[in-house]
Formats: sequence, structure tokens, C-alpha cells
Amino acid sequence: MKYLQITFKVNPDTELVRELLVAMAGEAGCDSFSEEEDMVKGYCLEDAFDEQTLKEGISNFILPDTKIEYKVEQAEDKNWNEEWEKEGFAPIIINDSCVICNVKKENPWALIENAESNNPLIIRIDPKQAFGSGTHETTQMIVAQLLDMDLKGKNVLDCGCGTGILSIVAAKCGARKVCGYDIDEWSVRNTAENAATNNVVLEVKEGNKQVINDFNEKFDVVIANINRNILLADMPAFVEAMKPQATLILSGFYEEDVALLEEKAVSLGLKKSQCQANHSWTCLIFHRN
Repeated sequence: MKYLQITFKVNPDTELVRELLVAMAGEAGCDSFSEEEDMVKGYCLEDAFDEQTLKEGISNFILPDTKIEYKVEQAEDKNWNEEWEKEGFAPIIINDSCVICNVKKENPWALIENAESNNPLIIRIDPKQAFGSGTHETTQMIVAQLLDMDLKGKNVLDCGCGTGILSIVAAKCGARKVCGYDIDEWSVRNTAENAATNNVVLEVKEGNKQVINDFNEKFDVVIANINRNILLADMPAFVEAMKPQATLILSGFYEEDVALLEEKAVSLGLKKSQCQANHSWTCLIFHRN
């Protein structure tokens, strides 16, 4: 898969402007970002980039008197996280019961001084071109949800699996079968590698929502940590794959997107059971009747 790099410059350049910019660019297809002193860079699969949506978002930007300039170019075909991989990344601790750390970390148990669990869940990953180490608020919110659920014997579907963190957590929490898919071939490969590192078995496919039927399963839990527009477009496929009384966990969007997603979910026969936010990023949980 080929990626585009979209370089943004904004004026005024504030933290709030950058947060709103990231949300807007996500709706245009960007699935990862890096920030520098005077710019924000978004990365987007070539086939997923919707420049018209980006232009409309800039024209209708929520903060008046904000100037946004952008440049689109081919991203260098390399492992963008190469230097980061060499250094590793700071471990993430979730609810004092789960540690997500680099494969090179020797003693992750020592990171939890006052663990609520006597046997904390350890997830070791090697995030390569598939962005995602678990540092993002949306990933952490979904992991927290999975840790609180009884997944023993359940079938779980991870839509847009990235590095496979959510799939691996589900498998380690006792899920009977965990399936995942991603449109990025690097993500599929990285998920498989990380699954092997964590001694779990996952079924992972490359593609979009159309591959869901290829798993030949109905699911008790469906997870999707993707941008708002893809969630709205793909939600019917998620619901079709869910068993009665199944749970749908959605994240990857901002609080201002909640109403649209709720409306879509209700139209598909889902009932909201929970909504939580972390730095304006939001996680919604629905149940099927």
C-alpha cells in the first residue's frame, strides 16, 4: 500500500487548532499524524484520501479566522518509525492491570508498583509501519473496556486492526476466536508478528469491510477504532456480523461526532450503553437487541 503525506501549517498555531485539525484530517482519510514545531503531518493511504472532504473541512473549520495551508506528496516508502523502533517507546499502563510495552522491555511487571491485579496483562509489540503503540487515547479506552468484559469463549472482530493490540488483548482475555482485518498490508503483517510474540492465535486478513464475510463467523464483540466517516459507512456491515445481544465498541472520533454515530447506530437497531471521553476523543459502546 502507498501512503500520502499531507503537511499542514496553521495560523494561529495552538494546541486546540491542532487537535481540531487532526480530527478534520481524519475524516479525509488520514490515519496517523506526527507533529513538529511549525507543522503537522498526516499520513493517508492513497486509495483512502478524500481531498474534497479535506477542502470542505478547511472551508468550514470550526474556529473562525484560522488559516490552514496544506501540501500533498507521496510519503517516502520506508519504515517511518525506524528510529523510534531503535529507541523503543515509553510503556503504557492501563488501569494498573495492563502494560503495553516494546518487545525489548525486559521487566514490564516492574512498571506496575501498585497493580490491582496480581497477574497484570503484558502486551509486547513491535510497531513497524503499522502505526500504533497504544499511546493514543482511543486505543487505551478500548483496552480498558476489554479488560472489564468477560470475553471467555467469545468471538471478537477487530476492524482496522493496526498493530493488533486490541486483538491481542481480547485473545489474552480468553476470547475463543479473534479475527481482524486492515486495508494496510503492513498492518496485517505487523499484527501477525505481534500475535506470535504474545503467543496468541489470530485470524487476520487484508482488506476492508468486504472481508468480514470471509471469516464465516458471527461475533459477540466487534471493535472498530477508525475515523468517523468510515465508521458511518461500515456500521451496517459490523451489525450484520454481530450475534444477538452482541456488543459494538467504537472509537477514533471526537465528541462532536457522537450525535451522528448514535443516530446511525439507532437506525440499525443498536442501543447505546456507554459513552466516555478522553481529551475530547470518544468511545461509544452499543448493544444489539
